[in-house]
Amino acid sequence: MKIKVKNNDTLLNYLYSNLDIPKKKIKSYLTHGSIYVNNVKTTKYDYKVYKDMIILIDTKTKSTNKLLFDIIYEDQYIIVVNKPSGLLTISTNKEKEKTLYHYVSEYLKSKNKNDKVFIVHRLDKDTSGIVLLAKDEKTKNRLQKDWNNIVKLREYIAIVNGYLNNKKEKLINKLNETKTNFVYVSKNNIGKDAITNYEVIKEKNNYSLLKVNIETGRKNQIRVQLANINHAIVGDKKYGNDDKKYNRLYLHANRLKIFYPIKKKEITFTTDIPSEFKKII
Repeated sequence: MKIKVKNNDTLLNYLYSNLDIPKKKIKSYLTHGSIYVNNVKTTKYDYKVYKDMIILIDTKTKSTNKLLFDIIYEDQYIIVVNKPSGLLTISTNKEKEKTLYHYVSEYLKSKNKNDKVFIVHRLDKDTSGIVLLAKDEKTKNRLQKDWNNIVKLREYIAIVNGYLNNKKEKLINKLNETKTNFVYVSKNNIGKDAITNYEVIKEKNNYSLLKVNIETGRKNQIRVQLANINHAIVGDKKYGNDDKKYNRLYLHANRLKIFYPIKKKEITFTTDIPSEFKKII
């Protein structure tokens, strides 16, 4: 069942007000992970929904022969997918199954029970966009071993707060991390190098749409470096403002260009800008 949201509300209240379904049944769908908002699974009753969002309720028996997010590319060696915001790439101590790795693994096993999948690189939980996974350990090792040379372009789209004085800039910082996993710009020039290039594409309503590409792949790199120049990414509750108006981080990995060593040629994977971005700017 697919529903287009007509007005802002909380998820449970919106569904109860607009569907002829008992509230207990809707709660059951949420509890069992059968409801998706813009392709992101949620179990929260008070999850905020906004006009034009798409709610999908899986009322049928769970099926593992398809993914609820896009496959950008697939061959016998790799699979490239468009990860939704809010989904972990791999498991943590707190979450084992609601991960990109788990869903892709189940998808592949539904076609061949012996199929496996291996993580090559990651995106933050709150960042959406392109993730490449390998289908065998040899391919994974081959790609990971020389990843920085294999990758020719890692491009993102971001919406930040405010207007930037410099419309195009290369940010170079040293990054450190606390024991609580908070990444920050080092003031004493000690840490790991992080290089982020950005260019302003559009400005509107005190927001700026940026094209971002990174030369290094540090944890939370883009988020930390943009926050450091006082232009935090919209929806960034960790490094920016805890603005409850936004349900997601407005950072999306929209283009990945690699030299594919198996086929001995360059290949570029791309995605569209998420619809949520277009509503802000």
